[in-house]
Amino acid sequence: MYSDPDFSEHPAFEVRQPADQRVPFVFNSPHSGRFYPSRFLQMSRLDAVSIRRSEDFFVDELFSGAVPQGAPMLLAHFPRAYLDVNREPYELDPRMFGDRLPPFANSRSIRVAGGLGTVPRVVSEGIEIYRSRIPVAEAKDRIANIYKPYHQALRDLLAKTHRRFGYAVLIDCHSMPASVRYGTEGIRPDFIIGDRFGASASRGLSEAAAEILSGMGYLVTANKPYAGGFITEHYGRPLKGLHALQIEVNRGLYMDEQTITKKPSFALLKEDLASFIDRLMALPDSRFHDYSIAAE
Repeated sequence: MYSDPDFSEHPAFEVRQPADQRVPFVFNSPHSGRFYPSRFLQMSRLDAVSIRRSEDFFVDELFSGAVPQGAPMLLAHFPRAYLDVNREPYELDPRMFGDRLPPFANSRSIRVAGGLGTVPRVVSEGIEIYRSRIPVAEAKDRIANIYKPYHQALRDLLAKTHRRFGYAVLIDCHSMPASVRYGTEGIRPDFIIGDRFGASASRGLSEAAAEILSGMGYLVTANKPYAGGFITEHYGRPLKGLHALQIEVNRGLYMDEQTITKKPSFALLKEDLASFIDRLMALPDSRFHDYSIAAE
């Protein structure tokens, strides 16, 4: 965890570029930021550990092998508790502001109802972030100065990739709590592949991702309980040659969530993900042209 007054002296995000982009892939880590502005911490009622509950801990490191293998990676330095770019631009909760929201704000989404809008009201497990209500101008400033430039950078990467290769694949990288269970039997998945139930990527790509990870011995499920957020939904347009997959990694595989420390298994998982990335990026073009699920 790092801190400074704001993002005037520290970049809010960065693009890590390979020497030469050799593949039609773009990786994105929007929730692994761990730079907490001191001004933000002063507004918060949480301690330095509790405020980090929403982080996708170390995910940028886990997927860092993508860059030397020829794919760019966009990653956030700002924390998810400060601003969530995996939301619409103005999903805002009126309960957390001292003045009226603009009429174009979406204050009725399910995510806002849970306190997890563009500027979140809570961290995981519903814990309130702020000491008191904040001005709407604060949210507008974060959206104008960080959210919009972040998405512009992502759009630019995808557009450049699409122009060069004829199609582009966005891999949106996330983590999930070790406590996540799925189904009546309470299965604990190691990975969840989200493609918005076939709407954001070709079936061939989604199935290949699951097959590769399963072949490594991991338990992989699809779309439940995480099918993909705003980024996957917004950028995934497989009929236009734009594919978006969300990949959720179970934190129990690589870290202690209570102490926010890596387990010895972190290095092995990172190696496995480098192998996964290599095999995924080596898929034949035919895997990106099966739209049967999206068309159903």
